[in-house]
Amino acid sequence: MFRSIAYNTAVNFGAKIIATVLGVVSIAVITRYLGAAGFGHYAAIMAYAQFFGILADFGLTIVTSQLLAKPNVNEQKILNNLFTFRFLTALIFLGIAPLTALMFNYAPEVKLGIAIASLSFFFAALCQIFVGLYQTKLLMARASLAEVGGRIILTGAVIAAAAGDWGLLGMVAATVAGGLAQLIVSYLLSLPLARLRLAFDRAVWREIIALAWPLAITIALNLIYLKADIIILSLIKSPAEVGLYGAAYRVIDILITLPFILSGIALPQITAAFSRGDASEANQIIQRSFDALAIFALPLMIGAQFVAAPLMALVAGQEFALSGRILRLLIIACGAIYLGAIFSHAVVAVAKQKKLIPAYGFVAVTSLIGYLIFIPRYSYFGAAGVTIYSEAAMSLLTFVIAFYCLKFAPNLKIFLKAFLASLIMGLILYLSPSLNFISALSLAAIVYAVSLGLLMNKELKKLAGL
Repeated sequence: MFRSIAYNTAVNFGAKIIATVLGVVSIAVITRYLGAAGFGHYAAIMAYAQFFGILADFGLTIVTSQLLAKPNVNEQKILNNLFTFRFLTALIFLGIAPLTALMFNYAPEVKLGIAIASLSFFFAALCQIFVGLYQTKLLMARASLAEVGGRIILTGAVIAAAAGDWGLLGMVAATVAGGLAQLIVSYLLSLPLARLRLAFDRAVWREIIALAWPLAITIALNLIYLKADIIILSLIKSPAEVGLYGAAYRVIDILITLPFILSGIALPQITAAFSRGDASEANQIIQRSFDALAIFALPLMIGAQFVAAPLMALVAGQEFALSGRILRLLIIACGAIYLGAIFSHAVVAVAKQKKLIPAYGFVAVTSLIGYLIFIPRYSYFGAAGVTIYSEAAMSLLTFVIAFYCLKFAPNLKIFLKAFLASLIMGLILYLSPSLNFISALSLAAIVYAVSLGLLMNKELKKLAGL
């Protein structure tokens, strides 16, 4: 099982590298074509539509994994009802998005862009059912293939939009093309496993709602501190400021997919282990997942302090070099997400997600207050500072809840060794200030890998199941 999880994680990581490269190419084209102000409008459009896309999420990827991980279930029946539930809820929430945008003082082009972008998130919402299926079957390579296929179409469409001078709305339409392509590939790859149909079974829907409503509330509260920053920025600051912050945030959006991939793969296995009453096996999965995430999170947080500015200039263009200062802050929030992801999934695995609601509520309210105080005064730096607080506080509270529910605390041996290896890497980067980005990144990767290997050779072999 550990080898299956490791294999799926490795495949997803490889696919994520490809998707990341394509995502970087897309960002590079969009930012250079639109400029800081134009990209500010683009970021506002995507953040607003994504707000409703996430609101419609209901945690159904997790719910799908939970329901399918139970013994002796009718998979086809569950999938059909989940697909129908997802289709209707996504249609309702994403249909509301362009209507509510009319109430705000956005430019007409931005309001129309929100309506177009809502289609992209509708397609993404439907993809979540397939992801839950692949997670349960440990066939995440199929989800990765669909994602890469969607990114290829997205990148091609973005390049075509820039070459054809299709403007802001052309760039938004390119995201819709990428989302549709990912949905089509996901569906085709699922055909050997299941044939999805519309279905309404009251008993199944009651079970879906019973599992989903606590997640839906936590997601809604999560939205307040996850997307309120860009939306508030777009309402009170200039498009150029929104563009600088949005460019750094796009890099973070790419980076934070990994912890949710690994945690999502581990979730059905943790659920199954607890269902068998095997807490020891469940704790091993949580521990190894935490170790793996720490190995990725710590060098990201430390390394970005030295390469963030040249990274943003390389990715988005020299006009966005200032985004590097924002990225140095946001990467700390990114690290907190990495370290807390597996604990939130573990709480869900034992059906204790209701206990997360007060934590999300507290962080949502305090973060919203923080955004309203600090964004008007400090613009994107105020937004980034509050984002660090919100993600760190949420990860800490999630760990406390997981410890209370599971009576499990992680062993920090690998965490500390990864931290030491990251410090060594950071010291080398500090002593090499004249290196360009590619050279600095290559040197950092080599130093970290060698340091990590020397410090924890035995643990790494065990983590890989060798």
